Amino acid sequence: MTSEAADTAELLAAAKEALENYLDVQVDDDGTLTFRHSEVPCVVQAMQLADGLLVLSLTCVVAWDLPDDPKLAAVVAERAGQGLFGTLGIVHNESGMDVTLRYAFPAQGLDPGPLGTLLMLVVSTASQVRSELVDA
Repeated sequence: MTSEAADTAELLAAAKEALENYLDVQVDDDGTLTFRHSEVPCVVQAMQLADGLLVLSLTCVVAWDLPDDPKLAAVVAERAGQGLFGTLGIVHNESGMDVTLRYAFPAQGLDPGPLGTLLMLVVSTASQVRSELVDA
């Protein structure tokens, strides 16, 4: 029987292998994967939600310090309703608003090809949303 730490490390190694077909991936001290797609910084973490249920969590910071503008918020809300892989969210702060795209999914046992495809669907969506928001 393997430990949760070993299982999540193995899953992160698989995600790194899958992503390296497309991107330059760094491994942080805690094992978290970080990378950029276009101008979008992203992070991948692995966790065990329940015994036998390992998930990858991908978070992309789509845009930051945008003006706190209802029109931009409406663009994000409309885009969120278009069936993305992941969930778009807005965080209001002192500088305006930040937009993130988050996606978590069970990933244990996925081969590198399908895993990379799934991760890149989310990441490329984040980059596309960024270009829409920055151009808006």
